[in-house]
Amino acid sequence: MMKRRTLLSALAAASATASLPLRAQTHPKIVFGYTAVTDFASVFVAAEEGYFKKRGLDVELKFIPLNSTIPAALQSDSLQIGGPTPSVFLQAVDGGLDLVLVAGGGLTSKTITGFGLVARAGSGIKSAQDCVGKKIGVPGLGAFLHVTFRAWLKDSGVDYRKVNFVEASFPQHADLLRGGSVDAVVSADPFMSRITESGAGYVASYYSTFLPENNQTIVHAAKREWVAKNPATARAFREALVESAAFMQQPKNDARVRTAIGKYIKLPPEVLAKVQVSPPGPVVTDKQLGYWTGLMKEQEMLKTNIDVAKLIAK
Repeated sequence: MMKRRTLLSALAAASATASLPLRAQTHPKIVFGYTAVTDFASVFVAAEEGYFKKRGLDVELKFIPLNSTIPAALQSDSLQIGGPTPSVFLQAVDGGLDLVLVAGGGLTSKTITGFGLVARAGSGIKSAQDCVGKKIGVPGLGAFLHVTFRAWLKDSGVDYRKVNFVEASFPQHADLLRGGSVDAVVSADPFMSRITESGAGYVASYYSTFLPENNQTIVHAAKREWVAKNPATARAFREALVESAAFMQQPKNDARVRTAIGKYIKLPPEVLAKVQVSPPGPVVTDKQLGYWTGLMKEQEMLKTNIDVAKLIAK
């Protein structure tokens, strides 16, 4: 009888232990790569509000100067998840990297004027036509701002092949304009505001308002192999961003959202107070990726036909 009671007690204890939530030890560490834009706000908020820790995730946020280098960092396992722009992601897939999306970042919105064409003071650039023959810096060849700016040029009747593009990270933009190395940059806040406030340049066009609403500006990618080995981790990461997005959409949380952004992209208080924050879009759809493949095919950036449905992790 004693043995039976002992066995029943042991089984009850084992059952109780099995029912306890499994925390960080069940998930591998995630090094997440981001660039200096507010489109990563949902990740910053998830880190600061404890939404990753709540799910047992150990996420280290790592700053990456150029967005276009993120796929290579994923491939080399320097990052487990990173936030390339959709065009950088799709070019990497087109080039043979086996990457998938675990979540999304910010969304396009016609209310956002936080990026645009910033011309050097005295350059005389005022329109798309004025860009012909000019040297224009973009924060990543093939990245979001480069691709959308070329689409705007085409939409304005300008052959983007007649514009000289050079790659330049956001922090370099002001110095390049002041030094005359470029005639203009395609930039984003807070760097755009700093340029205009310093007098080094002026906004020639908030060209972003021509973009359709609710398309991803940043997507969160990982190697397919990593997601296959860690499906629960990938889902937990996405769920944390869904909770973060809900937090961001409540006006009462605006100050905390901005504080989180300021911590990771080092904004002074006066800039932080004014910077525009892209709406969060934690779940990526086939339709959103389809928009980008269409835009990139128009610009002859893709060599293969990409099945976007196979690129979104469930």
